[in-house]
Amino acid sequence: MNYQHAFHAGNHADVLKHIVLLAVCDALTAKPAPCFALDTHAGGGVYRLREERARRTAEADDGISLLLTTAPKQAPVARYLAAVAACRAVHGADAYPGSPWLLTHALREQDRIACCEIESGAAGALRRAVGTDPRVSIHTSDGYAAMKSLLPPRHGTQRLNRGLVLIDPPYEAQAAEFDTALTAMRDAMARWPQGIQMLWYPIKQRRTLFSFLRAAGKLQTRSTLLVELLVRPDDSPLRMNGSGLLLLDPPWQLATTLAPVLEELRLRLGENGRGESRLHWLREPA
Repeated sequence: MNYQHAFHAGNHADVLKHIVLLAVCDALTAKPAPCFALDTHAGGGVYRLREERARRTAEADDGISLLLTTAPKQAPVARYLAAVAACRAVHGADAYPGSPWLLTHALREQDRIACCEIESGAAGALRRAVGTDPRVSIHTSDGYAAMKSLLPPRHGTQRLNRGLVLIDPPYEAQAAEFDTALTAMRDAMARWPQGIQMLWYPIKQRRTLFSFLRAAGKLQTRSTLLVELLVRPDDSPLRMNGSGLLLLDPPWQLATTLAPVLEELRLRLGENGRGESRLHWLREPA
């Protein structure tokens, strides 16, 4: 699988990922202490849904565009759509915000953001999108390596104890990506035990994820949560039928917040009434 952001911007996976990302950011900023966000595979920051790569797949038609057709029922969905509208107010009517832009939108003046993008073209676009923000540092480097060099995070002499790591890899290594990601997450937990970690993953056939989920369940977290949305049955290895997020030590009450959101997304984005959602604790909070 070659998951380049520009081809898939605004699709059902982005909708899920970005709603959850904003919900986590809002939980972090509910407390006054500064926080830190690391985006390990940041992409270009802002995308154009009318440009050739996005139109080639037209995946946004069944994602953000479909969600915009009627008023949202759940507050986190409305929060996400408001962020998309804010991005479009700055960048134009066909703009779609990637996770780096959403982080700059959701976090505060006292917070800090690090974005890693190893592909030079995307890194250049990322600098144009968010590089002038004084809160943001951009690293043209491997995101997994950055988890070692940037964690635990500091701002000057101040250690930032709260925050999140978003890992959104392209899965070019396919199943091997899971081993790489879990190893990096295990190391990040040791370096920054207070941090929240989010790993996005595609779902083609869920049975192929069993070994990954078993390994994820063995991580020594305080809690481990799965959030999944399928827009069609997971019966084909040739297309992405859904996606999920593995969250290590998610904010308190996040699962309660997301349960009705997943139901709304299932009904709104599922094809022919065949959508599914799943909210499951691999390790329940004590």
